[in-house]
Amino acid sequence: MPKKSPNETSPVARFEQSLEELEQLVEKMEAGDLSLEESLSAYERGIGLYRQCQQALEQAELRVRLLSDPARPEAAEPFDPPGDGT
Repeated sequence: MPKKSPNETSPVARFEQSLEELEQLVEKMEAGDLSLEESLSAYERGIGLYRQCQQALEQAELRVRLLSDPARPEAAEPFDPPGDGT
């Protein structure tokens, strides 16, 4: 298996970094100290981070499905949110 270069981060690490940055952006925007231009820029960056996080979660779910049943990943049941109870 090829080794990753030291500056290459794992999808999990990238997800965590993106989520942390997104949380920081939300805090700044909620504080109300940003100008309109800064708010728009932060919102635009936030949307990009949100999409990165969503894609990483979808890839993780696919990986879990493949690991659960490599022969039939399409037959895996969708994950239910915690506390759903149904």
